[in-house]
Amino acid sequence: MSAGRSVKSDFEIRRFLPVDEEAVVALWEACELVRPWNVPTLDIARKLEFQPELFFVAERSGDLIGSVMAGYEGHRGWINYLAVSPDHRRRGLGRALMEFAEQELLAIGCPKINLQVRGGNREALGFYERLGYAVDDTVSLGKRLDGR
Repeated sequence: MSAGRSVKSDFEIRRFLPVDEEAVVALWEACELVRPWNVPTLDIARKLEFQPELFFVAERSGDLIGSVMAGYEGHRGWINYLAVSPDHRRRGLGRALMEFAEQELLAIGCPKINLQVRGGNREALGFYERLGYAVDDTVSLGKRLDGR
C-alpha cells in the first residue's frame, strides 16, 4: 500500500494512527454509527490487534473527515465503519475510501467483499448499489459473545 497516497487533490487517505482515535470516535458519533453494544474505543483496540494495516482514515487540511475498516479472513473481505463527516458528503470521499479499501483487499488476494447495512438505511443501500454492490440472498445471523 502506498500509505499517504493522495486519492484526490483535496484529501488524503492513509493508515489509521493511534493519535487518530479521538477524532475517529467523534466522526463515528457524528455519523451515528455508534451503538450501545459497540464501544468504539474497544472496536478500535480490537482492530489494532488484528490487521491494523486495513484501517484507513481520510484527512483534509489536517482534519479527519473519513474512515473505513477492512478485514480479510481468507475467504471474504469485510467492510466496517465507513464514515464520512456530514460536512464532507457527496464529494466522492465515500467512494474513494471504498475504492481504496477494495484495492488493498484485492492486493492481498481477497476475491469478494461483504458488508452489512441496517435494514432501514436506504441512503447507505443506494450508495453501495451505485458502487456495484448487490444484496446477496443470505440472512445475516449474529451472536454476542461478550454479553452486551
